[in-house]
Amino acid sequence: MGKAIAYLVATIAGVIVVGWIAVSLLHVLVGALAYLIVGALVVGGGVYLYGRAKRSLAPGTRNQRRIEAAAKTYRMRNR
Repeated sequence: MGKAIAYLVATIAGVIVVGWIAVSLLHVLVGALAYLIVGALVVGGGVYLYGRAKRSLAPGTRNQRRIEAAAKTYRMRNR
């Protein structure tokens, strides 16, 4: 009878330890996944904003013509 109780206690302790390790590992994996998702969103947002800014200043766009006109006026004024 004593052996059976010892095995039962050892089994319960083993399940608790394995469960604790599994929860810790899951916590680490979910944390790493969260960092990856946030990093991907930041990088994706930066690429999106860079593309938008580059397109808005492409040759022939209204903004580019305004910049060129202002630069020309500045050069003419400071001769």
